[in-house]
Amino acid sequence: MKETAVYTHGHHESVLRSHRWRTAANSAAYLIGELRPGMSVLDVGCGPGTITADLAELVGPGGQVTAVDAAPDVLAQAGAYAQERGLRNVSFATADVHALEFPDDSFDVVHAHQVLQHVGDPLQALREMRRVCRPGGIVAARDADYAAMTWYPATPGLADWQGLYRRVARANGGEPDAGRRLRSWARAAGFTDIASSATAWCYATAEETAWWSALWADRTTASAYADITTRGGHATAAELARIAAAWRTWGAEPDAWFSVLNGEVLCRA
Repeated sequence: MKETAVYTHGHHESVLRSHRWRTAANSAAYLIGELRPGMSVLDVGCGPGTITADLAELVGPGGQVTAVDAAPDVLAQAGAYAQERGLRNVSFATADVHALEFPDDSFDVVHAHQVLQHVGDPLQALREMRRVCRPGGIVAARDADYAAMTWYPATPGLADWQGLYRRVARANGGEPDAGRRLRSWARAAGFTDIASSATAWCYATAEETAWWSALWADRTTASAYADITTRGGHATAAELARIAAAWRTWGAEPDAWFSVLNGEVLCRA
């Protein structure tokens, strides 16, 4: 795979709406038990920094989190959020996970949430994460698996969304079904001590399904994904509008339910 890939989602408000919902509790529970005060953590692809901030609290006092992302604008938002939380043990920098600008053996924990599905070469990314992790430390990764996402009821249009998104993501150089591949990728990257698991996000209350459907409807027509999809000839604006309407119809269903399966790996360096 190429090391360059287009970030399919972009950083439209509808994307950050979902990213800001993420916490260590709902998105990194598989890692929390490994964290101790005083640890040094590298958070790769930190986005708006909500998980980052939780990690900083978990390794304080005495611990330090370095948060990196390829997008300077979203790093600024992450920095502002950490400041709002009163955290003084977080620093931020732009970085490319394929070529991290840190010395070997720099961190006790290297963490990446929903990152490997978007990179051009996930094996190289994992090798770099391993390189900067101290011997005996942990490399942790968690990614969704789009083909395994499931919902009820079977509203016409959502299956079209699922197939279209997977085609666009792959055309951009990513792998939308990354969750099921994490263990295989970790082994290919040279890890031998790997603990694999899976957990799910589930949106089942009326409030949750309304929120989830609205952000995906907005993302389908107004985000970088919409622009990439139409410019790439994957769908027309009218087709995207139809899919967005399907999201809103589904979200209004009284029995609406949606589950996102996430694969996880904890790798000992």
